[in-house]
Amino acid sequence: MRNQRNFSMDILRVLACFLVMWQHVSEYYYISPEGLPVKAASTYLIGYITSLDRCCVGLFVMISGYFLLPIKDSVDIFFRKRLNRIVWPFIFWGVIYAIYNLISRGDTLVQCLTNMAHIFVNFGTELGHMWFVYMLIGIYLLAPVLSPWLQTANKKTLQLYLAIWLVASALPYIHLVYPKIWGECFWNPTPMLYYFTGFGGYFILGFYLRKYGYPSRIASVFLILIGYIITSLVYITRIETAETVASLELSWGETNINVIMMAVGIYGLVCSLQWKGQNLLGRLVTDNAVKGYGIYLAHVLVLSEFAEIFVGKYDSVLIEIPLITIMTFVMTYLLITVMSYLPKSKYWLG
Repeated sequence: MRNQRNFSMDILRVLACFLVMWQHVSEYYYISPEGLPVKAASTYLIGYITSLDRCCVGLFVMISGYFLLPIKDSVDIFFRKRLNRIVWPFIFWGVIYAIYNLISRGDTLVQCLTNMAHIFVNFGTELGHMWFVYMLIGIYLLAPVLSPWLQTANKKTLQLYLAIWLVASALPYIHLVYPKIWGECFWNPTPMLYYFTGFGGYFILGFYLRKYGYPSRIASVFLILIGYIITSLVYITRIETAETVASLELSWGETNINVIMMAVGIYGLVCSLQWKGQNLLGRLVTDNAVKGYGIYLAHVLVLSEFAEIFVGKYDSVLIEIPLITIMTFVMTYLLITVMSYLPKSKYWLG
């Protein structure tokens, strides 16, 4: 029931979805059509106005951990509920994007059908934002394995796991000094801290914060500031020397320690504030959160249309990025709202 929802989690969902869109709009300005870093004044500005966005995926996974761990249903019911909710909409929108590219990009019918078949291989129609769904499925597959441990693990045990995860999250920076460390080599793809890396830590962190509480408001602000300073400054200092986008985005890794700091800080700050979710704005936030998965899957289709119109129009990322993001956010929500009235919409909107 919507009146039983956690409004703070709804705010985090909506905020994370908005930050995803902001990030995707920003990519038009610091990544060239050839896939190389753009070295311009706008690239520096993006370091300041976009670095905070990188915590968006971590927030999504923490929210999942908050609600799902430990799982309460039987394993088969859990998978039926979760996978049905995400897989069918994922396939539906993969098909929609394939048809969209057939019409707008001039793909051949063979390319269109190949893109549809490719949904079951990787990224569907080669749309980057679809990577999230594969990761989410992997997180759900892990949930029954984690649940028995989480039911018995005490606070210190969880803190020990999370501490090791944080050490592992610093590996991108450690690798600048030691390219191979703790067993890394070409014949060993799973070095010492391999099993403590990735989004599973966010999943467990969401459970931990629900059970033991979130950081104070002051601590949350501190985490956001320190994480943001590290994230933005490292990005900015690499603009002139980065030869690839991956190199430029070193500090933007979603599971980097500085990004984790921002995610935990935003989580704590939102949860520490008092919210009144029963007014019109609150109901809109909740409705947006309910439709969030469909909005996430559909937003690139809307964004690409607005990008065609507005990228380069005002010659300022400080105008164009907020403008395109807000318009994409509003119009995608309206699109999904209209589609939600169609029959069987839950199977393709999530």
